[in-house]
Amino acid sequence: MLETSARLLRLLSLFQTHRDWSGAELARRLGVTPRTVRRDVERLRELGYPVNASPGTGGGYQLGAGARLPPLLLDDDEAVAVAVGLRTAAGQGIEGIGETSVRALAKLEHVLPERLRRRVSALNSFTVPMLHTPRSQVDASVLTELANACRDGERLRFEYRDHGGSLTRRTVEPHRLVCTERRWYLVAWDTDRADWRTFRADRIVPTPPHGPRFTPRTPPAEDLAAYVSRGVSTSAYTDTAVIRLLVPAERAAEVVTPSDGVLEPVDDTSCILRTGAAGPELLVVHVLLMGVDFEVIEPAGLTEYIRAVRDRLSRAVD
Repeated sequence: MLETSARLLRLLSLFQTHRDWSGAELARRLGVTPRTVRRDVERLRELGYPVNASPGTGGGYQLGAGARLPPLLLDDDEAVAVAVGLRTAAGQGIEGIGETSVRALAKLEHVLPERLRRRVSALNSFTVPMLHTPRSQVDASVLTELANACRDGERLRFEYRDHGGSLTRRTVEPHRLVCTERRWYLVAWDTDRADWRTFRADRIVPTPPHGPRFTPRTPPAEDLAAYVSRGVSTSAYTDTAVIRLLVPAERAAEVVTPSDGVLEPVDDTSCILRTGAAGPELLVVHVLLMGVDFEVIEPAGLTEYIRAVRDRLSRAVD
């Protein structure tokens, strides 16, 4: 059985990993009786941590918002990952996160053991980040609000401006946030349209209050990254194409981002690219700029358009 001080830290750690805990489950995790759990909860409250309790069979404990930040219990690899992640956070398209990351990193490095400071220092000193410049930035507070709604399973209300500039009001059941190299997206069930939708986070303006709680639905795909990639690179466009790139998928992934299209391995010499663009002209340029040999599978008309572009370029250099 854990000693009281160690058990309290373990209890705080459990509260950080899950929103709601039943007394019986906490007792099982800690190897104590439910009565001991109740006493430990009271000790945390005396220390200034607001632990909320709800009665009944569906009730339990949860850590509420308060004046004190609970201690984070990180193992060595987690601490290094957090420190390195903070240094690169400014390149991820979150508005105002750079200065905040520096402050958080300074606090973290202050308490890191020497062995971990050396690991972080080595990674930072001998790594050169090559980050894409974000096309758009999302406010950090908005991103946090979206993440909290996903975590808590609460309906989310917001105003949304689409690519055409039209403003609509949405009520959704948020599922996950997906981050590409340039943008953040929210995957959610749109209650008014009774279907799954993908929303750009930088176009979302939350309009609280949110709620009520909902029962999570089966997600639209097992691989949400591929699902969002298809939506933003192919499904969103009227002109789409299936292209065979004459390089392995691993090589193609070096020049094709998730926003450019979806890659499907074929063999050691080729792969399939499903992509789209706002018009055949942009589609041809889009594929040409990838810098690899290719063959058009569909649509057939794209091949004729490429021939016309070839002839136009030949006349320009004659």
